Amino acid sequence: METIKQIKQYADYLRLTMIRNQAEHLIHQAQIDKPTYQQYTFSMLEKEVLNRQKSDFDRRIKLARLPKMHDLDTYDYNFSSGINKKQMLELRELLWVEQVYNLILMGPSGTGKSFMAAGLVNDAVKKGYKAYFTTMEDLLNVLRMKEMTAVALCTYNRYLRAHLIAIDDIMLLPIKKHEAVALFNLINYLHEQCSIIITTNKSPKQWAETLDDEVLATALLDRILYHCEVIKLDGNSYRMENRRNIFENTLSQI
Repeated sequence: METIKQIKQYADYLRLTMIRNQAEHLIHQAQIDKPTYQQYTFSMLEKEVLNRQKSDFDRRIKLARLPKMHDLDTYDYNFSSGINKKQMLELRELLWVEQVYNLILMGPSGTGKSFMAAGLVNDAVKKGYKAYFTTMEDLLNVLRMKEMTAVALCTYNRYLRAHLIAIDDIMLLPIKKHEAVALFNLINYLHEQCSIIITTNKSPKQWAETLDDEVLATALLDRILYHCEVIKLDGNSYRMENRRNIFENTLSQI
């Protein structure tokens, strides 16, 4: 028992979490299976690596802050037009992230823009990329608070090191001049270093109205549209088609 205790202490010192937590089980299993020294060493290290990879993946998925719907395997190609299955599969290969291309997903509310963006971030995390999903509102809050709180600064620094960032509902609401400048500074820093997915229900030409600054809007678009694919989605709102009521037939009575 003293030896097992020391094994756990050494494993803890080396941060071998799985070996520390399962030392008794691993030793007991080895007594049954009687592997060679080489097999036993390989088996322990393999389990530790797999455990560490899972922990790292779980951490990155949590940091990605994905919405509930983010599995592109369930994407309904019959619901909205603008992208077919072949094109989606090509996007999911993520070669465009390697090449630092951007995506703009345009279309009315409820046509799957956010779902697609979140799904691509999910795929990127699975492939080992540093990828994050944020709404425009949350991003502006981070930009406002990064000098005031450690949490906001930590989030901001993660964005600076990202491979992929999805910004949902950009330019949905008017933003203040200093917020627009902060957004431009971030986009300018990420330019040609990080792929950006933008979801919007406004055409890029309308962004100047939201920013109330044509020069700044032009400069922002210049960074985003350089190496960029624009995908226009259209169709009925998925949310309205799949809405849930408390009472039946309420929509038709409104």
